[in-house]
Amino acid sequence: MSVRTTRTRLFAATTVALAALALTACEGDEGTDTGAAAPSSASSAPASSAPAGEQAAKPSTGGSESGGDKGTGGANGSNGSNVSNSSNGSNGSNGSDKSGGGSSGSGSNAGDKDDSQMPGKCSASDVKITATKVSRPINHLLLTATGTGSKTCMLPPYPVARFGEAQSVPPVIEESQPHSVAGVGPGETAYAGVRLTMADGSGGEPISVGTLTIPFDDDSVVKVALPSGVVVDSELAVTYWQTGIDHALNY
Repeated sequence: MSVRTTRTRLFAATTVALAALALTACEGDEGTDTGAAAPSSASSAPASSAPAGEQAAKPSTGGSESGGDKGTGGANGSNGSNVSNSSNGSNGSNGSDKSGGGSSGSGSNAGDKDDSQMPGKCSASDVKITATKVSRPINHLLLTATGTGSKTCMLPPYPVARFGEAQSVPPVIEESQPHSVAGVGPGETAYAGVRLTMADGSGGEPISVGTLTIPFDDDSVVKVALPSGVVVDSELAVTYWQTGIDHALNY
């Protein structure tokens, strides 16, 4: 083998080696580019490994199931909302209305029942009134109202008594006002005191009287005979009707 031939082969081998190195470098660059595009290849790899029919079916089925679930959930949510808001809400509202109506009705009935059972005002035919002269306190008279009706009735706050032929009625002693108006049932009694005159004579000249009249709210009147020797002066006054004698004679 000649020297020229050897050199030629060496040059050829060197050329091939350099070409191989250049090709390797190019492949390395392409590998880097391929690595950047790897996600796209990786994402498409499972799809390419499966049959075309399955690839088409799976996304479609998955979308259908997912969409179906969401759709069903939305429908259920809508139905639930409708049931809760319209059905239950309406029933609840109706129930409240019915409950409120029942309550109002029962309250009204109870009120009517209570009103019907409340005592009415006394009339002259419901009571008998008598007048008694007492020794203590002096110059006082005791009026007694006894129920004669079949049920309890309420007396006027105090006896608006007209003594004899007087054109006016005596005032009421305000300090004697009780906590409530007196009522009398069958056989029950209430009392009112009458201060006839002032003990010290400051009420002027006394006048003898033999009767008194007491009107009621229905314009009926009770006429009462007085004990003999009853005299009155300008300080004549009466108390409110009381449930006890002591209260009536305490003024």
